[in-house]
Amino acid sequence: MISFALLLAVLAPQNPSGAGFAGTPAGKAPKVEIAWNRLYDFDGVYALMDRLEAGYPKLLAHRVIGYSVENREMRVYTLNQPTTGKDVEKPAMWIDGNVHGNEVQGSEAVVYTAWYLLENYGTNPKITELVDGSTFYFLPMVNPDGRASWFRDAHDSSSSRSGRRPIDDDHDGVADEDGPDDLDGDGNITQMWKHVPGEGTHRRNADDPRIFEPVAPNPFGIKGDWIALGEEGFDNDGDGRINEDEAGGYDMNRAWPSMWAPNYVQYGAGPYPLYWPETRAIARFLLEHANLAALQSFHNNGGMILRGPGAKDFGEYPQEDVRVFDSIGRDGEKMLPFYKYMVIWKDLYTVWGGFATWGYEGLGVISFTNEMWSTDRLFPTERRGDGGDFDFGSFQKKRFVFNDLVMSGDAFVDWHPVQHPFYGEVLVGGFKKDYGRVPPSFMIEEEAHRNALFCLKHAGEMPRVKVDRLEATALGDGLFAVDATFANDHLIPTRTERARQMKVGTPDVFSIRGDGLEVVAGGFRTDRFRPERIELAEREPARLISERGVRGEGEVLVRWLVRGKGDFTVEWRGEKARATTRDGRLP
Repeated sequence: MISFALLLAVLAPQNPSGAGFAGTPAGKAPKVEIAWNRLYDFDGVYALMDRLEAGYPKLLAHRVIGYSVENREMRVYTLNQPTTGKDVEKPAMWIDGNVHGNEVQGSEAVVYTAWYLLENYGTNPKITELVDGSTFYFLPMVNPDGRASWFRDAHDSSSSRSGRRPIDDDHDGVADEDGPDDLDGDGNITQMWKHVPGEGTHRRNADDPRIFEPVAPNPFGIKGDWIALGEEGFDNDGDGRINEDEAGGYDMNRAWPSMWAPNYVQYGAGPYPLYWPETRAIARFLLEHANLAALQSFHNNGGMILRGPGAKDFGEYPQEDVRVFDSIGRDGEKMLPFYKYMVIWKDLYTVWGGFATWGYEGLGVISFTNEMWSTDRLFPTERRGDGGDFDFGSFQKKRFVFNDLVMSGDAFVDWHPVQHPFYGEVLVGGFKKDYGRVPPSFMIEEEAHRNALFCLKHAGEMPRVKVDRLEATALGDGLFAVDATFANDHLIPTRTERARQMKVGTPDVFSIRGDGLEVVAGGFRTDRFRPERIELAEREPARLISERGVRGEGEVLVRWLVRGKGDFTVEWRGEKARATTRDGRLP
């Protein structure tokens, strides 16, 4: 008979060290269990973050930085290990999501990133080192009102994109009076088709009547039997149009100062940059945190890792910074299947006043926008194992194959008749709001994990400066040369070339100090092998200022000429990395 103690031993986790959660979680349950096979509404997202805050009170805390149009809190959660320093004393990464209300999985990616860091801190050496030396600022929802509406109200996959301040889209003097209408009350805004025998533009596919296909012009004058009426809805304001003035009607990713353009150039920009309260709150926070060294904003969809410029008119980014973008972006392509690293204006479309472009162009911070999820993931390959091809046909047919074989038909609302107040009987149906732009539930965790780890790759490249070499050489007559090599072994420079050119933020400072130390001269060495070649400072030689900073994976050579004796200290100090010192002694 098995004893109770033996039974407990058999059932206990078989990983007593606690290590292994990062990629091989056998035998270790997270401290805070979260179901990643679902999407959470506004209250649910904050509830998850509150659980993390309660579970890790020493590492995670939040502050309210502002309120949305509908008075919802905008919370920034700071992840920092206080025993290794204050959050503002370390290089920081900003991570946000859900700037467009319907782009919901961005919030899950933000929460997952915080959860992953917290759960692996103390057991995974790489994560522990990253958390000890860095700060993370998480804003789960840029557009909490849009998210709340997308979950609460009837929508399609692309609606509820805007914030919720009323906008008169159709210029009739009334705002938000003619949006879509859920004719069948199922919580989804789908499509309407009208049967007009012999007078239509489309016909129903013979093999799959769920598909309406266009009838091509032909010499026989044969037409289709159906016409598309657009999304569910009717003419609420009696102006002869349908669904032309839904809630809101602006875009908070077109409202940032960098390359901002007015509404007639860039739809949704608002009357001036940072007009919307959500954007002002974020800008104020970021401008107050000079330690910001990396920025990530999650959108959907399309499977893209995007960097600026957003508009061709900006010109090219400096090559020194492009090197950093390219290295991180190309690693991202390896981490995120079916994602492409792209330049916004060149490879996608022009975006005036974008957030990530402002992050780099306005703040001098290496910034990315990930368009999460690619429908290519539905079928990773279209080939059979025996080398034969699946006959998918159109993209629409592929979606139906996935719906039928993998989703048990649950992603599609079958066509059914509904009485319309103007058109009479119409067919209503189509794909649900949470199919297409967002991954199916069983794929949410992988999408969140891969994107979170891309963020950690980015964060791991934030600058880290150390004094590699320090030598004091007697030159005679009581004069000494102190040579110091300040090295940054990470990819991101302490000051990007953009920051240097625009003089964004404060320059780096290289200094020397010591009791009784007289600093006669000092400057930056220009030749590794000829120490006499120095760019001498005109004043304050003990405190050298550099707009260029320390390049990524580079070094700065400094020489001071000093008199005195005893101990001294050299120091580097800058906004984007932790200050570093090293002690020396004059011979």
